[in-house]
Amino acid sequence: MPSFTLIWLLAGGVLCLTELFLPSAFVAFMMGISALVVALLSGVGLGNVWLQVLVWLLLSTLLIVLSRRFLQPRRRQSKIQDAVIAETLTEIPPGKTGRVLYEGNSWQARCDDDKFTIAPHQRVYVVRREGTTLIVIPENLLSH
Repeated sequence: MPSFTLIWLLAGGVLCLTELFLPSAFVAFMMGISALVVALLSGVGLGNVWLQVLVWLLLSTLLIVLSRRFLQPRRRQSKIQDAVIAETLTEIPPGKTGRVLYEGNSWQARCDDDKFTIAPHQRVYVVRREGTTLIVIPENLLSH
């Protein structure tokens, strides 16, 4: 029967290579790294198989959680940082939709605040998109 160190080394190598060919957001890679660490621990004397499996599970979970925390891009808090300028083509009444010219195309748009009317030919900021409707705020709203 092959040693458990060799089995952990093979499992670690296979999991790391799996991430190369079938990307899984670093899950397989982190599990492979954990298997390689357990192989190292097995080689220096961690002989109990159940303890090796427990260490592998805990280390895999820890590495996956840490990779999610440190490798995912942080979301920005402000809507304005992502805002893009557009121009209204028609009036946008409170709570209703109108049309804006955005990136050379006419889009359906609605004001982010249901209390404002936006006049035609006014510059607006596109703050997000909901399906095929752009959600905008008037440029003059930011200067107040």
